Amino acid sequence: MSLFPIFLKLAARPCVVVGAGNIAASKIESLLIAEASVTVIAPEALPRVRAWVEAGELTWHQRAYRQGDLGGAFLVVAGTATPAVNRAVYAEASAAGILCNAVDDPPFCDYYFPSVVRRGELQIAISTAGESPALAQRLRKEINAQLPLDTGEWLMELGRLRREVTAVEPVGEERKLLLHELAQREVCGYAGCPSRMRAQQHAREHGFLPAKEIAG
Repeated sequence: MSLFPIFLKLAARPCVVVGAGNIAASKIESLLIAEASVTVIAPEALPRVRAWVEAGELTWHQRAYRQGDLGGAFLVVAGTATPAVNRAVYAEASAAGILCNAVDDPPFCDYYFPSVVRRGELQIAISTAGESPALAQRLRKEINAQLPLDTGEWLMELGRLRREVTAVEPVGEERKLLLHELAQREVCGYAGCPSRMRAQQHAREHGFLPAKEIAG
């Protein structure tokens, strides 16, 4: 089965996680990183899950799952240690048209949690479609070891530079080529940055700079 890779905006969206033990905890954390509105349903919870509750980062219903718990959810995770419960959660979610992941049970997953390398706003997600999470984790470690730690900061500066360029140069092949060129150059935050100066020079050459140059 061919998967469709996407990055979802989950900020403030209601997500339900059934389970709060070792199986579910990392999924809960991933949803919190994405700023989702998380509700956890489980009789017991790990200390770190309880810490999130105490910090007001999620809502915890301290009881077993029951039918009807998924109402209004945008996304669901079934992460208990009991496959029958996970599959019951999946069945309810499917009937309601809600995407659900029954952890470590690929036939009962509408989506998979990838292994992710993060550098600020940059995310590199790796999926094996549930065939070998261990392989995905190994690849994550290899990429993580090779990717500079300041890549996230570099990306933010590159984003600022991109907005400066698009503010003065019209849509077209010239702008596209310039942006691709800049993405391969050193990007820095001061007015004399080679990339920024290159953008200004390009804009002058093509008559795109107004009297006031690109802000430094």
